[in-house]
Amino acid sequence: MLTLASKLKREEGVRAGRTPAGSNDASHRVSIRDRLLIKEVSELEANLPNTCKVTFPDENKLYHIQLAISPDEGYYLGGKFQFEIEVPEAYNMVPPRVKCLTRIWHPNIAETGEICLSLLREHSIDGTGWAPTRTLKDVVWGLNSLFTDLLNFDDPLNIDAAEHHLRDKEDFRNKVQDFIKNYAR
Repeated sequence: MLTLASKLKREEGVRAGRTPAGSNDASHRVSIRDRLLIKEVSELEANLPNTCKVTFPDENKLYHIQLAISPDEGYYLGGKFQFEIEVPEAYNMVPPRVKCLTRIWHPNIAETGEICLSLLREHSIDGTGWAPTRTLKDVVWGLNSLFTDLLNFDDPLNIDAAEHHLRDKEDFRNKVQDFIKNYAR
């Protein structure tokens, strides 16, 4: 992150006429996405839920984020779930792409990692989808809430998991715990 912030400062110096010797203006351009991410990442780190941890595999690429969620209540207590967040170049006009890397038995997360979370939808009929006013903080808090208050059995992505819960809540809990034991430690 420091390198990207330094790059942004150098670019501001270039625009102010303080071009470093031998530098190329094109090599110092910082995209709108990256400018937004510099601000949003510091805000996110200051307001992270205590069940979440954010890491950056490459501090120069704030658009590639890894998120670990360790729920402290509910069906998923005891699990550690890994997510990958990719912020596209067209951000903030389009939402980040998110994938769950941990195999999970969840009505709103497919076993292949796709996620059903309204704020990640680019086009939403009900108006709860992505909007340019949303931030990474909203995405992280939304993903965290999929394990508690946004856990939705009525509009599932994984229909089998939702029907399993409807048929037998105790057996559903047992299967969730089996998945945690096998995939989310």
